[in-house]
Amino acid sequence: MTHLTTHVLDASIGLPAQNVFVSLARHLRSGGAESVAEGFTDADGRLALGPDLLDPGMYALTFGTGAYFEARGVETFYPLVTITFTVEGDRHLHVPLLLSPFAYSTYRGS
Repeated sequence: MTHLTTHVLDASIGLPAQNVFVSLARHLRSGGAESVAEGFTDADGRLALGPDLLDPGMYALTFGTGAYFEARGVETFYPLVTITFTVEGDRHLHVPLLLSPFAYSTYRGS
């Protein structure tokens, strides 16, 4: 199992958000970032990203919400949603995103 999974739900239609582009990047101490992995959510709105174990540090998941809503013909206020979080230890991480065109929420899942 990969170390990081995500699940995107579109609250405006009550269904998983499929085909959402997601990228995972690691923030560097120099101030930049390096790409770790990327992909698209599946038909259930799920995606596993990255290696089996992420090094400790600060990471960011960026979701291509603008392209997702544009493909549905829906206007959105958030063209990208970026969730920044820290990794400490070897525990599996699940970072879900509850999405609508004008709001979103997230939490640390299990």
